[in-house]
Amino acid sequence: MSQAALAGLVMVVVIVITLALGFPIGLSIGTGSALAIMVILPFDRAMITAGMKMFTGANSFSLLAIPFFVLAGNLMNSGGIAKRLIGCAQILAHRLPGSLAQTNIVANMLFGAISGSGVAAASAMGSILGPMEKEDGYSNEYSAAVNIASGPTGMMIPPSNIDIVYTTVASGVSVAAMFMAGYIPGIMWGIGCMIVAGYQAKKRGYVSTQHMTGKEVVKTLWEGIPSLLMIVIVIGGILKGVFTATEGSAIAVVYALVLSLIYKNLKISMLPKLLLDSVKTTAVIEFLVCVSSIMSFVMSYAKIPQMISSGILGISKSPIVILLIMNVILLLVGTFMDPTPAVLIFTPIFLPIVQTFGMNAVHFGMMMVMNLCVGTLTPPVGAILFAGCRVGNVSIEQVIKTLLPYFLVVIICLMLVTFVPALSLAIPQALGLC
Repeated sequence: MSQAALAGLVMVVVIVITLALGFPIGLSIGTGSALAIMVILPFDRAMITAGMKMFTGANSFSLLAIPFFVLAGNLMNSGGIAKRLIGCAQILAHRLPGSLAQTNIVANMLFGAISGSGVAAASAMGSILGPMEKEDGYSNEYSAAVNIASGPTGMMIPPSNIDIVYTTVASGVSVAAMFMAGYIPGIMWGIGCMIVAGYQAKKRGYVSTQHMTGKEVVKTLWEGIPSLLMIVIVIGGILKGVFTATEGSAIAVVYALVLSLIYKNLKISMLPKLLLDSVKTTAVIEFLVCVSSIMSFVMSYAKIPQMISSGILGISKSPIVILLIMNVILLLVGTFMDPTPAVLIFTPIFLPIVQTFGMNAVHFGMMMVMNLCVGTLTPPVGAILFAGCRVGNVSIEQVIKTLLPYFLVVIICLMLVTFVPALSLAIPQALGLC
């Protein structure tokens, strides 16, 4: 066995064993990659190379946006901005069947359009709207399923942390292009959830009894417009070239902080805890980026991407079949791996394959992100599934049956995004971003 093949085998075997033993994904990748690199190089050179790869992976200006967007999301959640976004969502959804559930979906889309985090959106909206839905007679599993199914829209509608990670490994793709590509797929996902939620609400007899007067609408909009302006300022500034995505994320933090203080929902004494929570979340993401950089080096040395590429192309030369195979692989990967390491690992493998038949890197990136968003709803790793069950006071077993129709709609949306490039590329191309 060649040295390259042995290194690849060591890495794969160690990662599989450590994952089976319950190691965190980052530690599994790091352990497997470190042992594999010692097969290739002497111990001292292996450690130096691993350190250099970790530094190179994390040394990205684009990645600086992630801690700022995480902090902005935490500030919004604690500073009363989330409640005002719910008020704006009610204006759009209050006359629909299952109005509070519909409000939850729209609010998740709005919250995600500012924070970039599906878990944060599901946690914030579920904790606020869940008790209101229970008081209105909605079952816990219905409310939790709606919140969980619509949570990933926050990972697709910009700004999106996973989009930023993708641009660091897909050379030549701008953050702005990926941000704009997420609007139509993210809104499609949200509308699909609204259709299912409305159908289930009618079957269960959850008829809307809310009727907002013109005065209430004006008052709610007046209170919510400053929060909604964050979307316009951050995304508008990035598109106009006033600032980069990273600088826009810092502006989002300042805006969220000032607005939270004006609303008087945030106290200065709360800031240390919010900062600590943001640091913890960021540390997990950055650690995954670092260890995945070592893994990428080992994979490149062992020619694993070329072997996988040859295997897929050996099955079929048809772009349709190849994309279906990739969708199946990414859906399976998403069930046991967080989106960040999955993007870092599989982008260098799959992107060169799809580029052989002319697929745009932005289109592929949106297809990949959408696939991995589905994984956040599935056990054993599904972060949004667990967060939604926790704030909804339900078990996974209780909610999974109610979730099944949402999975069907989401897969239909995924197939449309995969095979209709315009859904991802229309906005970026219209703006001259790709």
